[in-house]
Amino acid sequence: MINARETITLALPKRLADAPRNRMSVSQYSMSDSASTPPLILVDGSSYLYRAYHASERANLRTVDGRPTGAIRVMTNMLRSLLRQYQGSHVAVIFDAKGKNFRHELYSEYKATRKPMPDDLRSQVEPIHQIVRALGLPLLMIDGVEADDVIGTLARQATERQIKTIISTGDKDIAQLVNDCVSLIDTMNDVHTDVHGVQDKFGVPAHLIVDYLALMGDSSDNIPGMLGVGQKTAQALLNGIGGIDEITSRVDDVAALGFRGSKNFAAKFIEHLDIVLLSRQLATIKTDVALPVSIDDLIMQPEDQTQLLALFQEYEFRTLIAELEQHEPVADEITGDYCVITDKQEFLDWVTRLQSAPLFAFDTETTSLDYMTAEIVGVSFAIEPGKAAYVPVAHDYLGVPEQLQRDFVLATLKPLLEDPGKQKVGQNLKYDQSVLARYHINMQGIAFDTMLESYCLNSVATRHNMDALAEHYLNHKTIKYEDIAGKGAKQLTFNQIELEQAGPYAAEDADVTLRLHQALWPQLQSEAGLKPVFQEIEMPLLDILSRIERQGALVDAALLNQQSAELGQRLQELESAAHNEAGEEFNLASPKQLQTLLFDKLQLPVIKKTPKGQPSTAEEVLQELALDYALPRLILEHRSLSKLKSTYTDKLPQMINAATGRIHTSYHQAVTATGRLSSSDPNLQNIPVRTPEGRRVRQAFIAPKGYRLVAADYSQIELRIMAHLSGDQGLLDAFAQGLDIHKATAAEVFGVPLEAVSSDQRRSAKAINFGLIYGMSSFGLAKQLGVTKKSAQEYIDLYFQRYPGVLQYMETTKTFARENGYVETIFGRRLYLPEINARNKMRQQGAERTAINAPMQGTAADIMKKAMILVDQWLQTAKIDARVIMQVHDELVLEVAEQDVQAVVAGIKDQMSSAATLSVPLLVEAGVGDNWDEAH
Repeated sequence: MINARETITLALPKRLADAPRNRMSVSQYSMSDSASTPPLILVDGSSYLYRAYHASERANLRTVDGRPTGAIRVMTNMLRSLLRQYQGSHVAVIFDAKGKNFRHELYSEYKATRKPMPDDLRSQVEPIHQIVRALGLPLLMIDGVEADDVIGTLARQATERQIKTIISTGDKDIAQLVNDCVSLIDTMNDVHTDVHGVQDKFGVPAHLIVDYLALMGDSSDNIPGMLGVGQKTAQALLNGIGGIDEITSRVDDVAALGFRGSKNFAAKFIEHLDIVLLSRQLATIKTDVALPVSIDDLIMQPEDQTQLLALFQEYEFRTLIAELEQHEPVADEITGDYCVITDKQEFLDWVTRLQSAPLFAFDTETTSLDYMTAEIVGVSFAIEPGKAAYVPVAHDYLGVPEQLQRDFVLATLKPLLEDPGKQKVGQNLKYDQSVLARYHINMQGIAFDTMLESYCLNSVATRHNMDALAEHYLNHKTIKYEDIAGKGAKQLTFNQIELEQAGPYAAEDADVTLRLHQALWPQLQSEAGLKPVFQEIEMPLLDILSRIERQGALVDAALLNQQSAELGQRLQELESAAHNEAGEEFNLASPKQLQTLLFDKLQLPVIKKTPKGQPSTAEEVLQELALDYALPRLILEHRSLSKLKSTYTDKLPQMINAATGRIHTSYHQAVTATGRLSSSDPNLQNIPVRTPEGRRVRQAFIAPKGYRLVAADYSQIELRIMAHLSGDQGLLDAFAQGLDIHKATAAEVFGVPLEAVSSDQRRSAKAINFGLIYGMSSFGLAKQLGVTKKSAQEYIDLYFQRYPGVLQYMETTKTFARENGYVETIFGRRLYLPEINARNKMRQQGAERTAINAPMQGTAADIMKKAMILVDQWLQTAKIDARVIMQVHDELVLEVAEQDVQAVVAGIKDQMSSAATLSVPLLVEAGVGDNWDEAH
């Protein structure tokens, strides 16, 4: 296959293909300039410090003992990459010094809106400084000024001597330094910016950048600027008249420029001139700082490899350690006796060895990641570490050597692959099983799957594709598919790859899979609770999911097309209504235009700001604004329907398989941290169920003639699990008596008889019940209920008074998580919480909320998986004409012959409710219909 190591295909963003003119890639620039004198390289350390931190924040990289390392790793890689490109250059890395600088004396509110440095970043600053010095790089921090001012001074000195200077930064302010000698590179975005690039990016020349910033202001530095002047106005002024001095002397000429508000600009400008001039002073980078060094002193020294090695070891940078110790490339550390089999007798000899092996690794190479259309190009297997073979059967490039026939190879392997007594191990074998089914091979004997072994061992330690697992558990970098097939539109499919490259790649798949199993299985066995999760839940489910995927779901393409047309009409109506409400036409999908319209023109209150200090137009912001204003309501509805149309009503008809006439999703066992299944192509989990339009999409999922759809789901399963885990008597009694749990909670919290609970009180109780499961704060509850934070806190306090066992469970769970670093489901599945003891309070609190929720959500996932296994066994034993076609959240959807519907409804309730024994009954509800919506 193209790359069976990946469990999910990710769309990577375009990068250099869309770069504007005169903003070439860093690598392009260094190559084109290589013949000239090496330039002066000035690294804006303070800019990259924060960017490295935010770039690594989601990955949450830490040492074994919990120390954050993401910013250190990213910045180290950036510096080493830069040094490789500009060897022999004079260089310096410049950081801001601690404390205030001269700008704070000019304006006490300078940078006052900036949040304090996060604790996780603060702890990484000194290690970064140590690594900079160990790399042999001059490091500068000058009191009383900022890093920009030091960079500006060195850039001016270099320009005076006609020395080319490259400033490595992501800071827009430094664009004011660009001239014929000075340019910028942003190594994180791989972009080089010269004078033309500044003009392209900002719409004004480099020498007017200071005036541009002074007019607009800069929210990140809290530079005020001139009220009402945005990007377009600033560009019009600077390009039409000139800098601030020219505007001051020709302020009456501004009206002729004709932009909105230009007629009244003169009076406003004179009124705010003092602020504008102060803003210019604050934005201007000093170029005359007294420095203790000159350009000639900025010489790169030899690396202190002993110090670097100690630092890399301390922060557990294994790849960097390997490079520093001058190892061979890590991908070569695992070597093996790999062979490409094109000889019939050699193949038969291997089959004999496979038959006698107690366990062998198996993998297919195919033409596609779509298991319903993929064709087998070859197969690989391994019987011991370092012993692997690849059998090509369908490579078809010009000049390919003669290969064994695919039909012969598969027919010979069929008895072995179908033998349940012959144990196999693979990586994401569900895919291979589904592909083999297309060739009438019912693969059995799947004993181990390394993706699932890793997932059960620690769902959050790493991604669970082969490349990530090999690096994490074997310290081995595998051959990447891109290495042999290329990238992008010209990427080859596996059948086009020459055997000299395909063979080692495919054989390595099998070899590494076997080695991973040998590394992971002993760890799983040593953890008593994890082994049953793997053997009794995840592995049996693999075969079931493969069959569900291949079965697919029937959809009504004509109905979906009709829905698309109707949604298109409604979207046009919403767009017209939004334009009328706004008083002008605008692009509803443009955050920038929306930002200008809502907050500049209409002066709506700013609820939240982006990391760059701009008013946010995110979903939750619009939802809050929509409570009081019509335009955000229209935009939200437009967004919702547009997403529904593009994701489902437009796309689903195109996803119908030509051979089966059905849609075939892919279920993923090793993606969510808590154990829940996810799906893609299409994502069935995200079809809205609470909106009429979402339910109409579900109406397009239909039963074939002679069949009905049965949908069965667990009622309030996570609340029932909460009752079981907490042992709270009030909750246990309410569920035992079959009460409406939200009504019962309302009666307790508001102190009214059950029969007197109002609909509003029940709604509030429902928000509390579910909110507490997900760690909702009083602030969040207040927003949801539309009450004050004080009232929301009173509701929560009352809830805990009436259900004290819930509070005790929460506190006990947090304590267990802090002491052990993980929480568990009822069945022993673990979720590790690397930030449960983080010094950053917000991260620690986030981990605590996860600790409370994960046992409930994970147990619900385990119960659903066990139910799927029970239902499958029951259907096969009873030989009922019915099959599961979808699993969504807490629901199973089956396709059932009309004569078997009543038996299935009764049977599936019994099977699903017996998947676990809790302190409260597991209630299963089931419905029947001609389509999914009716059945649900």
